[in-house]
Amino acid sequence: MSGWTGGQRAVGDIAPALAHYTDAVLFDEVWARPELSPRDRSLVTVSALVTLGAAEQLTFHLAFARDNGVTEEELVEAITHLAFYTGWPRAMAAIAVARSVFADEE
Repeated sequence: MSGWTGGQRAVGDIAPALAHYTDAVLFDEVWARPELSPRDRSLVTVSALVTLGAAEQLTFHLAFARDNGVTEEELVEAITHLAFYTGWPRAMAAIAVARSVFADEE
């Protein structure tokens, strides 16, 4: 990826440094490293966000995972699998976000 501007659009007005690191380092550099495909990075990221209970970030990353080739079925299965490692409440919250994201994309 190059020229990512999502951080600037999301928080550039209040946190320009955070926007810069989000765009230039996280998305333009880390996500572009060849050791993991964008699809695999999306699965790792979604798993981390489910584990953290970071529902507000899951909204973007579930849709981004689909853009990176992860199917809805795979995302639901990953969340289901994580229920046993991260706790039922986190998985249930993540599934609620997934339902909303998937419905918005239909």
